[in-house]
Amino acid sequence: MGKIFLYYGTGAGKTTNALGLALRCVGHGLRAVIIQFMKGRKDIGEYKVMERLKPYYEIYQFGRAEWVDLRNPSEEDKILARKGLEKAEEILKDKPHLLVLDEICLAAFIGLVDTESVLKLLNKVPDETDVVLTGRYCPPELINRADIVNMIVEVKAPREIYTRIGITH
Repeated sequence: MGKIFLYYGTGAGKTTNALGLALRCVGHGLRAVIIQFMKGRKDIGEYKVMERLKPYYEIYQFGRAEWVDLRNPSEEDKILARKGLEKAEEILKDKPHLLVLDEICLAAFIGLVDTESVLKLLNKVPDETDVVLTGRYCPPELINRADIVNMIVEVKAPREIYTRIGITH
């Protein structure tokens, strides 16, 4: 079975780490598929680059452009997240080299998807595929299931939110 990598924590860089692994795969002519939960903005770099990196790079979004209310997610958010899990299961049948489930940890933590459903999906990972899970907060069951876990913590950051095209989106 492929390895399960998990990047979680309150620091910045979880998605960036996952995208770096995807870029490495693409550089070697290997297929990387990214499924983003809770994200629906098409103006972000990892989405905009898709056409240039085909056929080795695919990205699918299962979220709205607006932020998800973490304390009270909408039914639409839950439906989109379940569709993302279904897409992930479909993708695994094709045995990509890398499958990134971006924000799946947070989606499970707040109840958009059932943690047990994520674990069942991970049990279907073929030997040829490695999987990356990301998200700010993470259910302990996913941490226990992962083979490699990295906690990303903020050590230092400016007071104001830093945004720059190509760096933060």
